Amino acid sequence: MIKVLHLFKTYYPETMGGIEQVIFQIAEGGAKHGFESEVLYLSDRGAARNERVGHHVTHRSKLDLHVASTGFSLSAFKDFAELAREADVVHYHFPWPYMDLVHFVSRIHKPTVVSYHSDIVKQKTLLKLYQPLMNCFLSSVDCIVASSPNYAASSPVLTRFKDKVRVIPYGLDRETYPQPSSEKLAYWRERLGERFFLFVGALRYYKGLDYLLEAARATQLPVVILGGGHLEAALKAQAIQLELKNVHFLGGLPDDDKAALLTLCYAFVFPSHLRSESFGISLLEGAMYGKPMISCEIGSGTTYINIAGETGLVVPPRDAGALAQAMNKLWSEPTLVASMGKAAERRFEEVFSSDSMAESYASIYLSLI
Repeated sequence: MIKVLHLFKTYYPETMGGIEQVIFQIAEGGAKHGFESEVLYLSDRGAARNERVGHHVTHRSKLDLHVASTGFSLSAFKDFAELAREADVVHYHFPWPYMDLVHFVSRIHKPTVVSYHSDIVKQKTLLKLYQPLMNCFLSSVDCIVASSPNYAASSPVLTRFKDKVRVIPYGLDRETYPQPSSEKLAYWRERLGERFFLFVGALRYYKGLDYLLEAARATQLPVVILGGGHLEAALKAQAIQLELKNVHFLGGLPDDDKAALLTLCYAFVFPSHLRSESFGISLLEGAMYGKPMISCEIGSGTTYINIAGETGLVVPPRDAGALAQAMNKLWSEPTLVASMGKAAERRFEEVFSSDSMAESYASIYLSLI
């Protein structure tokens, strides 16, 4: 059994984001394909070893401080070195500049894989300072994995390292999602009505939710926003300013509520407009639940999940008018919605299974060893 150590800045149950979901799915799927995973991450709860998440082991290092959204830890250097010595493969999750430092300081001579989750988009000034270290780090690892051919082709970083880039689409396991109870479905149906557009995700700068609110004003169609984040107060203030009675902010909710909302929604809307959205795990969840999707063309994995005119509609980014037009089209054509939803679910089954993702990573691990 190959032993893999994953390193990322955060993990379950601390945070519940898309990258954490990807690591979880890789780790849970490993046993069937000949590898077992452990995860090291930073936590303000302090250090701990050998905790369990699902069927795999996790370790915490003490988070000491944040600088420009980057977590730092003095103790993680020692923790990583100890754990990496016991591993057959080290699996990094990019971007996280502190991780690059850990890699070089620890001087661990083990096969290395990097899951390249996103270009650095927001921190342009700091990127100039970080770029030499980033280039050294990516040059030194054995394999870089992109989540879609779209992103591999359009990333200026990945095209510089194309000789060592492989593409493995993210995958989800339907069995890890709860089955919503009839009571839970009835509750949300009563509260939200029979038809609504659903957005799921953290309320971050690159999600394009200000454009979704503008589109909601133009269409007056019901929109449900599931998730919390730094922009929640600002978006609610915008909704009040626009006098939106058709938008429901639900905040963060447990997984059984999310499953109920994904089951009930009419269509899934995902207006991310910057390349920080390299893939879109919640968009993939919409496909898994057989929902037609609306997304933006930003040269990332969103358009690998959502095929324009087949599984949903694709609009230009930062264009509330085009977004509103797409929403109106789906609302007025239930037959189209049904056929696109079936196509979305079919594509999910063919391309985005967690088992296929785990098998592909197993092949990389084995080849490196």
